[in-house]
Amino acid sequence: MIKIFLFVFVLLLCQAIAFAQARVTFITDKVSLVKASTQNLFLAGDFNNWNAADTAWKMKPDLAGRYQLVKMLPKGNISFKITKGSWESVESESSGKDIANRDVIIAHDTIIVMNVQGWKDNHPVEPKKHTASANVHITSENFDMPQLGRKRRVWIYLPADYVTSRKKYPVVYMHDGQNLFDEYTSGYGEWEIDEIMDKLPAKDESIIVGIDHGGENRIMEYDPYNSKYGKGRGDDYVEFIVKTLKPYIDANYRTEKNAQHTTIAGSSMGGLIAMYAILKYPNIFGNAGVFSPAFWIAPDIYQYAQQSKLSSKSRIYFVCGDSEDKTMVSDMQKMVEIIQAKGINENNIPTVIMPGAKHNEKQWNTDFPAFYNWLLRGY
Repeated sequence: MIKIFLFVFVLLLCQAIAFAQARVTFITDKVSLVKASTQNLFLAGDFNNWNAADTAWKMKPDLAGRYQLVKMLPKGNISFKITKGSWESVESESSGKDIANRDVIIAHDTIIVMNVQGWKDNHPVEPKKHTASANVHITSENFDMPQLGRKRRVWIYLPADYVTSRKKYPVVYMHDGQNLFDEYTSGYGEWEIDEIMDKLPAKDESIIVGIDHGGENRIMEYDPYNSKYGKGRGDDYVEFIVKTLKPYIDANYRTEKNAQHTTIAGSSMGGLIAMYAILKYPNIFGNAGVFSPAFWIAPDIYQYAQQSKLSSKSRIYFVCGDSEDKTMVSDMQKMVEIIQAKGINENNIPTVIMPGAKHNEKQWNTDFPAFYNWLLRGY
């Protein structure tokens, strides 16, 4: 009897899983300047963490010169692009101009026919230009990170009246420094933090410290836990900020040193580590900006949040787009609910869901002014 019950249970479970999935056939109709016999094409999207050369998502050429791939996928929205194995060789318009992600709603078995007009690497790359304002400086090209055994470039934005005034300023520590101020160093566009700050009255400006990410070590440095990507060094990274970088900034610049005027902020993996930092050091970081956090990679952070003793004065700004990863909104709301259960005033934990916003610097540039205005209200 038990065996029959288990068989029926497994059968029903398999049927439920099958019902929740759909057979999706990806097929190219026309592919510009590609020889099917020699060129590899891949799909990169929110279904494989935007891996541009994921062999599990490699398309197969046919005799007609088209490429195909069949996958069973959960029903819902997917977002993706076609690449030749790197983001330098991603599909584009025929002119080489970037195209939007391919967004498709999967409701049933589907055939997705794709016309590729061009490839990014078939066109000359427009030279990048420096866009950092005069208020942006490099504190060090090789700032020592003893906790990680590495060195890193550290940027600093100083308010326009810093030299002429004698006042002290709040400080915002931010990750992915390459993408904050200067188009020349950015990988996927910049936040334009300096342009945003330059437009503010002097009385509302802050010091912004940007810490470059570690390239191939970025994921591990921004993750407090081990994952399939490697050993998590997030704890060491946060220790670096708290025990090495912040003391240096406080000693060499006129800063408001208390937690109320100290903020940590970042996006994606940077949003994850910003969340972890305020959970571990609420007495150091009074505020956090958690933009599009990659909680999916570190589910243990939810338990850590439940156990942590945030200050009743802790302030955390949560924001993401509703067109990012499938679980972005629900993952973020799960963290918000944990923080709400600690009895923190709802004004101190605003949650913003941006309609149609995607996972990129353009979105975070749009999100930043509202976050910063909220931050000012707590000073």
